[in-house]
Amino acid sequence: MNDFAAIDFETANKERTSVCSIGVVVVRGGTVTDRFYSLIRPEPEYYSYWNTRVHGLTMKDTAEAPVFPEVWRKVEPLIAGLPIVAHNSPFDEGCLRAVFQMYGMDWPDYRFFCTCKASRRTFGRQLPDHRLHTVAARCGYDLTRHHNALADAEACAAIALLIL
Repeated sequence: MNDFAAIDFETANKERTSVCSIGVVVVRGGTVTDRFYSLIRPEPEYYSYWNTRVHGLTMKDTAEAPVFPEVWRKVEPLIAGLPIVAHNSPFDEGCLRAVFQMYGMDWPDYRFFCTCKASRRTFGRQLPDHRLHTVAARCGYDLTRHHNALADAEACAAIALLIL
């Protein structure tokens, strides 16, 4: 796969609609051609201790951030016509579907591919687990800013270029 958009969401709480940041990496012809990152004001607008512990984002970080539809207006032209790749894609696709539904946006039938599933097929028991940082390291990508949405999308893109 040489043309795709790798995407990653972080959420503020257990609700899939609570996306609080997004990272997107666009790959065309096997080369990264664009990157996008934005904070997003989550809905519902509260942060759970556990989510903040994972990614470090708080209400203070997103209090002045745009809502999802404003951010998506910038993302949509970047990914138009591209398949979407995510590590553990059911989570990211679930978040995307949830916010589309919550804001009454029409779902454009995005096609998702999962690098976690591909990793299980490709590496099997060679790896102790198939979490993003483990697979990224196996693919030669140093994921030092894990759970930053853009860093995670970059790692996903690197993995996809090698195994999809």
